[in-house]
Amino acid sequence: MQTDQFYWVPGSKWQPALNGVDTKSSLVLCFGPANLFAQHLETLTTSFPNAVITGCTTAGEILDDQVRDNSLSLTSIAFNKASVQAIQLEVSSFTSSLLAGEALAEKLPHESLRHVLIFSDGLCVNGTDLARGLTKKLPQAVSVSGGLAGDGDQFLNTATWLNGPPKSGHIVAVGLYGKSLAFAYSSFGGWDPFGPDRLVTRSDTNVLYELDGRSALELYKEYLGPHAQELPGSALLFPLSIRADTLAEERVRTILAVDEKTGSMTFAGDIPQGCHVRLMRANFDRLIDGASIAAQRATLSRGQSFALLISCVGRKMVLKQRVEEEVEGVRQILGEQVHMAGFYSYGELSPLIDKVGCTLHNQTMTITSIGER
Repeated sequence: MQTDQFYWVPGSKWQPALNGVDTKSSLVLCFGPANLFAQHLETLTTSFPNAVITGCTTAGEILDDQVRDNSLSLTSIAFNKASVQAIQLEVSSFTSSLLAGEALAEKLPHESLRHVLIFSDGLCVNGTDLARGLTKKLPQAVSVSGGLAGDGDQFLNTATWLNGPPKSGHIVAVGLYGKSLAFAYSSFGGWDPFGPDRLVTRSDTNVLYELDGRSALELYKEYLGPHAQELPGSALLFPLSIRADTLAEERVRTILAVDEKTGSMTFAGDIPQGCHVRLMRANFDRLIDGASIAAQRATLSRGQSFALLISCVGRKMVLKQRVEEEVEGVRQILGEQVHMAGFYSYGELSPLIDKVGCTLHNQTMTITSIGER
């Protein structure tokens, strides 16, 4: 397994320079603004003619231990024995994200499939249902990780790509095949809860209408105070944790949109009616420590590997100029021999600890380590 990495920023050339035509690379991951990717698509397809070229828009690009905005982060991976297959589906072709997830899982060949990477539109997809659909139709031993595309703090337009131009409203599934592959993954947050538990008295999948019989948006604004004027962007600083008897552990959910007319809030994943929620707020040191904890749990035992880092835009907004500290913390744990790349997202997908399948996470640092024996 050989990994090469490059980046491009406006007004500059690729750093380091692209190495002519690379016929050995089988997977190229590129993250950044849609217009920049489209601008470089011809160059990338010429440089990596045999590779699956995929990625998505972001709320910030990660390459090594650097975090950039308005750049392209590029990672080329040439596997020794493993192979790659990928598909892209339009979300609107299905009546639900659950069915879209099922279709992705069914269309990928299952023989020798070890892991699936998902890059999804970040605004029109219910991440909980997408994860559920994937898990339902994939072989039981196959793990899934990835994330929902970002659009900075604008929440206007996100896109993915697969061997072609950026497309909004699409999901990409990348299947990794072969016994030579090794994986480790983890997801960890670091947010502190505050305020009392509130009962979800009215919701519909990922749309929350009422807490304790009151308008959810009205109650949420009371807690936000002056920050309420900056919704929905400011909601990234105050996510919700949800707890229910059917959940093995608490989940954090990010708000994607608010509706003043209905007094509702739309989340990246389900808010089940009858569960309890609490507001959460940032603790700088715990967020950074959380990234390090995720790295400890996602460390492969030997050899050179690649780590895909997907962190939530909410963490980036809180950490601000300290954002690289969480990536540097991951670097210290994984070591210099591991290549790292990824992006800031609107939602993270990863199995729970010691499990396979897929679960939606929000406001976490999620790491997928990929190695080849």
